[in-house]
Amino acid sequence: MNIEEIISRTYLGNSVETWLWALGAAIVLAFVFNFILKRFVRSFAGFAEKTETDFDDLVSALVEKTSIVLIIIFSVYVATFFLDLTQQIREFRKSVIVICLLVQVGFWGGGFIDYYVTKKLADVGAGAGASITHIKTLGFFAKSVLWVILVILTIDNLGFDPTTIIAGLGVGGIAVALALQNVLGDLIASLSIIFDKPFEVGDFIVIDSMSGDVEHIGLKTTRLRSLSGEQLVLSNNDLLQSRVKNYKRMDTRRILFSLGVVYETPYDNLVKVPELIREIIDAEPKARFGRAHFSSYGDFALNYDIVYFVLTPSFDDYMDIQQNVNLKIFKRFSEEGIEFAYPTRKVFLDSTDAASSDAGTGD
Repeated sequence: MNIEEIISRTYLGNSVETWLWALGAAIVLAFVFNFILKRFVRSFAGFAEKTETDFDDLVSALVEKTSIVLIIIFSVYVATFFLDLTQQIREFRKSVIVICLLVQVGFWGGGFIDYYVTKKLADVGAGAGASITHIKTLGFFAKSVLWVILVILTIDNLGFDPTTIIAGLGVGGIAVALALQNVLGDLIASLSIIFDKPFEVGDFIVIDSMSGDVEHIGLKTTRLRSLSGEQLVLSNNDLLQSRVKNYKRMDTRRILFSLGVVYETPYDNLVKVPELIREIIDAEPKARFGRAHFSSYGDFALNYDIVYFVLTPSFDDYMDIQQNVNLKIFKRFSEEGIEFAYPTRKVFLDSTDAASSDAGTGD
């Protein structure tokens, strides 16, 4: 059998020669399309680096997401127009190229979402913990929705009714939801935390007897770093059902304390005490005086109630200011001769009773 007889044979309505021409066309087209794509990507990426706009960066990122598999399948699709195909094969060819395009749209859409997420993360900076979690979660759900839509379109393109399949999946979804209700509850709770923002990454919170800095807000759990160093892992659902104290969002800290002076303190010094305390607190740049009053007569002291505010949420500033105020009060009271009271008991002896006792014991 010679070559002419071989190439003249017919398969699926086309000669071997025609099949070879189609194959050659597919190979050439694949090389040409791939060359053009790489050349375009290289040139456009260099151009994008020289400009300040974001649009060309986005186009460059999306073009890089183009799959080589799509290029090959598209080349084969174009080459098949050289062939005489049956209606059934033409329909199959159409379905294949549409499915490939839908998958490629998924890659492009995912690339667009990744680019948007990366840009937003760069804008908010490393310190915006809640915004970072928020943006990443929105990106994850955006990709999920995109691929769900593409899967539905693919099912429809294959000739199946997507509503019937979705209805069937809905029955099974109920069983899955019942089995995974705790996981789904945590997932919904994580969305509530992200959108409602009762706390953010970096906040110091207290939940019941536990406290710590928020390190991570995940889809199922939130992780805290306690003051003693260990990591606390809390379920998002349980977390939202608890009462959360967020100390990071304090604008000011209110300090209330009492001090007592001895009963022997002169009246003029008693009058001076509130004004002395006011002067001491007003001298602190991050503190604001509230009040100072002679409030009560105690068992062994004359008591004053003092209130002032620390104008920063920082716990270190709070402790530093409180220490400074206490030290200055001690110093000023020493300078003014005002004595702090402490628990004492005085016993008074009647001199008449003492003399009678001495006489009764004499001979």
